[in-house]
Amino acid sequence: MAVLGKMLKNRRAGQDGLGWNSPNLAGPDALSLSSPDFPSEGPIPMVHAGKRMGGQDLSPALTWSPAPAGTAQLLLVIEDPDAPTPAPFIHCVALLEPSVTTLAQGALDADSPADGVHVLRSGMGRGYLGPAPIKGHGPHRYVFQLFALATAVTRAVGGSTLKSAKPRDVVAAAAEVLARGRVDGFYERA
Repeated sequence: MAVLGKMLKNRRAGQDGLGWNSPNLAGPDALSLSSPDFPSEGPIPMVHAGKRMGGQDLSPALTWSPAPAGTAQLLLVIEDPDAPTPAPFIHCVALLEPSVTTLAQGALDADSPADGVHVLRSGMGRGYLGPAPIKGHGPHRYVFQLFALATAVTRAVGGSTLKSAKPRDVVAAAAEVLARGRVDGFYERA
């Protein structure tokens, strides 16, 4: 598998395709998003990696400043722009009540999400998928993005219900961003 990673070393989706760079999710960078589990631009611990990497698929704890007045819903999107795919790989999409300002470790579990958290489909399955880059592909950036929305997302682009919608269709349906925040971490498969 390391051979495949080395062959694809220069193939990466790129940051242009992140939700962060979508015109519908533009807004002031007014939310201070961070994690007590990893420093900004630092390594993500193994426990948060995918199970096939030896991790536990345990979503990291997150904390952020309160959402501005008028926030109807928060949208959390976790993406890997270094995946050798046409667009960044989506590791999690969740909708949160605007009063939520912290998530404990494991709060993005599909079977038992935290109160106020509605976990949707990810790139494969539902809920948080930990980092699992191809061996030999090098370090991958994982971008945790939080958007305070003035209008709640109730249906995805194309009219799909949130339960059945593709992650990109949910992200595309979001609009009217009042504030947003981002924290990036890195993971490299040994």
